[in-house]
Amino acid sequence: MGEIWIKEAERLGDGSIGGAMDSPSAPGRVVWHTTESGHGNTSFKNVGQYLISIGAEPHILYDPTTDRLGQYGPLNESARALKNDGLTRTNRTGRVCIQIEVLAKAATPFTGYWKPGPNFKALMRAIRSWGVPDVWPAGALATSYGDKVSRSRTTWATKGGHYGHANIPGNDHWDPGNINRNAIFAAAPKPSAPAPSTPKPSTPTPATPTVDLSNLIAAARRDPGLKQGQTTHPADVKPVESALKRAGLLNPAYSSDGAFGSSTVEAYRKWQRHVGLTGDAADGIPGRTSLEKLGARYGFKVRA
Repeated sequence: MGEIWIKEAERLGDGSIGGAMDSPSAPGRVVWHTTESGHGNTSFKNVGQYLISIGAEPHILYDPTTDRLGQYGPLNESARALKNDGLTRTNRTGRVCIQIEVLAKAATPFTGYWKPGPNFKALMRAIRSWGVPDVWPAGALATSYGDKVSRSRTTWATKGGHYGHANIPGNDHWDPGNINRNAIFAAAPKPSAPAPSTPKPSTPTPATPTVDLSNLIAAARRDPGLKQGQTTHPADVKPVESALKRAGLLNPAYSSDGAFGSSTVEAYRKWQRHVGLTGDAADGIPGRTSLEKLGARYGFKVRA
């Protein structure tokens, strides 16, 4: 359901101007008229009352120079600004048939001097809320009273969009004149649709490594005597080497090769002293207490 009453518009008349639509399954449309009058607040008042007095109320009265906007009746019911086309009640064609009277003259197209503002944007918002597309199905508008323009019954019955009064079958008016059709839409651009967000691929949280205490003890006792490049339990040693480097105890220049060599033994001895061990307890061979403290601080678990 689109907007029925435009909140920015003044209420004109008693709010009752028509009735239910005859072809609500047909696309919605808009018809642009001109009042063939002047503009300004005096004209807005006088013309507004005159349309009521002759029973020819549109839905909307708009002043292109002041951006003043008035509404006579609900947009989902018919208005009274069109003549019938034989038995076809043109005012009641479509899901909506929104009639707009602009305080202007057809001979001087109002898009040449108008000052559309927030009320015009509100009007276009309401029009679009009914699914009326930004198109002119009947094509060109009349440039003079005798100008031949399309008044196709088929187009009117089946195509949604914007029409001039001059395009409506059964009617002989030539308003709104040769207005700039593109300017109508340009004055109230459609809001840009937000770009669809592309979910960022989730980065899996690295699993916390687990080191085996017995493997580390074996490596610390055996690796210092091995030839360069030989290792005993590299998968368990590498997380400890990395932790000792982060603690500033193992020279960063040493690669994390997985060998618990003499440099790693010395670095681990410093860690043991750092956590309060002394004497034989600070021999560079990992023990459960010191290893768990190192893992808690630098991100690995210990399996005893």
